[in-house]
Amino acid sequence: MMRLLVTGRNGQVATSLAERAATHPGIEVLALGRPELDLESPATVEAAIAAARPDLVVNAAAYTAVDKAESDSGRAFAANRDGAAAAARAAARLGVPVIHLSTDYVYPGDKPSPYVESDATGPSSVYGQSKLEGEQAVMAAHPQALIFRTSWVYSPFGANFVKTMLRIGKDRDVVKVVADQQGNPTSAIDIADAILRLAPGLGSTPAGGIFHLCGSGSTTWCGLAQAIFAESGKLGGPAPRVEAITTAEYPTPARRPANSRMDTAAFTARFGFALRPWPDAVAETVARLLA
Repeated sequence: MMRLLVTGRNGQVATSLAERAATHPGIEVLALGRPELDLESPATVEAAIAAARPDLVVNAAAYTAVDKAESDSGRAFAANRDGAAAAARAAARLGVPVIHLSTDYVYPGDKPSPYVESDATGPSSVYGQSKLEGEQAVMAAHPQALIFRTSWVYSPFGANFVKTMLRIGKDRDVVKVVADQQGNPTSAIDIADAILRLAPGLGSTPAGGIFHLCGSGSTTWCGLAQAIFAESGKLGGPAPRVEAITTAEYPTPARRPANSRMDTAAFTARFGFALRPWPDAVAETVARLLA
């Protein structure tokens, strides 16, 4: 039995891994969070991982309050850089592989086409900078680490855009959503399935690296909202009209990348598969939430 330890007991990916492990009978998923494993307290991270003696560490926990991070940078860097490094150090000491989840927010967002892994980074937010420094700290602590940059994550669990749209859609005839930011919506369940598929072979993986792992295809936040309500309407759920607005009309403390689309060809070339098209995964998530 392979033991996979995932940081973040209640996170979207951690919850998805725990659920999807039932389809992989050779893998046991152990999800650890506060207080025994707290990314903002690196000593707890190293102690908890050492005690669990896993065969694979997946660092899925993070400080993800993008706007709050602008005024709470200490906590963002403590979790996303220092805590991530602690998880990688613990895995390195045990001689086991580590998968670290990162974000599209490490890119500046000014490229007209999808980003590839070799493109220059340049975060425009504290959150993005904390995640970029986290990547660098993970690679320094565990040079064989696999870093998967993902984006626009949603699921039936936790707080996310799909759940927010369905909630506010119940009470509104019109929902205004930003239409000038592009990205790849990604199901946390699909991320979990990919990790579980890769896990048994990682012990023989000679080297790590940075790869994009996100849903196939791209859209805008407005396009994603339209897809959510189209599926919801089919099932008798909320179906308000979606009105496109600009980023300037919806100011936030943290600046978002205008284009954070990511090319996943390198992941597919390395591992032999890709995540399913985002509309299919969104439809499945909407159906689960409405049920």
